[in-house]
Amino acid sequence: MMKADTAQTSILPLVLTGALAKIRGKTIVGPIDLTIGQLGFTIVMGPNGSGKTTLLRLMHGLQRISGGTVTCNLPDKVARVRQSYVFQTPIMMRRYVVDSIAYPLRLRGVEKASARAQATDWAERVGLGHALDRPAPVLSGGEKQKLSLARALISEPDILFLDEPCANLDGRATREIETILCETQARGTRLVMATHDMGQARRLASDVVFMYGGKVHETGSASSFFDQPQTPQAAAFINGDIVE
Repeated sequence: MMKADTAQTSILPLVLTGALAKIRGKTIVGPIDLTIGQLGFTIVMGPNGSGKTTLLRLMHGLQRISGGTVTCNLPDKVARVRQSYVFQTPIMMRRYVVDSIAYPLRLRGVEKASARAQATDWAERVGLGHALDRPAPVLSGGEKQKLSLARALISEPDILFLDEPCANLDGRATREIETILCETQARGTRLVMATHDMGQARRLASDVVFMYGGKVHETGSASSFFDQPQTPQAAAFINGDIVE
């Protein structure tokens, strides 16, 4: 039975049951049976074209579900505003940095001064305090991704989805982003991230979802997945071999 006070109740667990995604009648992902619990840092891995991004989009609601179900612990209307998504290529609005970060709060009706004050705090947290009055589109790649993270986190989501957020960043920017993500998890936000970077997966994952052929091929704790993969495909992927 749900708690009456939904403000104090997480939208998690997130449960996919027979979830399918189709494009022009062709199944590209699924059927997927998967549960994302309240705690942890899930890394979604797999060869190119295995369905990692589509799985994230299904969970978040960006991808229309063609069959099965994706359910949360709270009604959809509540769940939609209690989650965030960070894209591989940051989306920048034609606004100053402070107003870009504040945007989700303004959409929720937060007064402008309060939203900007919270945005300033978040800019400081992610290392953008020096850039508050700069136009967001002129930031460097790493700065844009930091802005995306701050914008995603300012609403304090229960769960944050990230689609290869460090794919186009150098080592220093990647380390800074990973630090922010670890701090975010420590504050209680559930993280689900797709990455092709094996080293990053080993550094961050508490558990792994391995995608292959549009399906969840293997799941497990990070230690068991990396040390004792259960399928030949997962073993080949971990070893850097071609997965067939």
